[in-house]
Amino acid sequence: MKERINQKIGKIREYLKLLRDLEADCLEKFQIDPIYRGALLHYLYLMADTCVALAEQVIKLKSLRAPQSYHEAFDILGDAGVLKVDFAYSFAKIAGFRNFLAHDYEHVQSQVVCKDVLGQLSDVEEFLKQITSVL
Repeated sequence: MKERINQKIGKIREYLKLLRDLEADCLEKFQIDPIYRGALLHYLYLMADTCVALAEQVIKLKSLRAPQSYHEAFDILGDAGVLKVDFAYSFAKIAGFRNFLAHDYEHVQSQVVCKDVLGQLSDVEEFLKQITSVL
């Protein structure tokens, strides 16, 4: 189980690096380059999905109650002290973002992705920091 958790952590770090590399001139590229836009959205989805999967794996490792939704997985980690409570409840929005990318990606606005989402990649780094500190 720990090996799978470490693999997920490694994948998230890989996605973070790729996304950081895609940050430059995002607004301009997002609007004119469909390959750039597709790559950016794909890596955002993979990162969000892997964060959810990591949360679920940590829940299993710690023998915590099973979540009924992706969002709840982060709440459970907060309630159990794996994540700081306020951070867990705030970071849980990544589950909704994952679902949005999976089902409504054609409605994504460049401003939201390039400024708001990429501007919050440090939250993912904080998530990894808190998870790794309890393993």
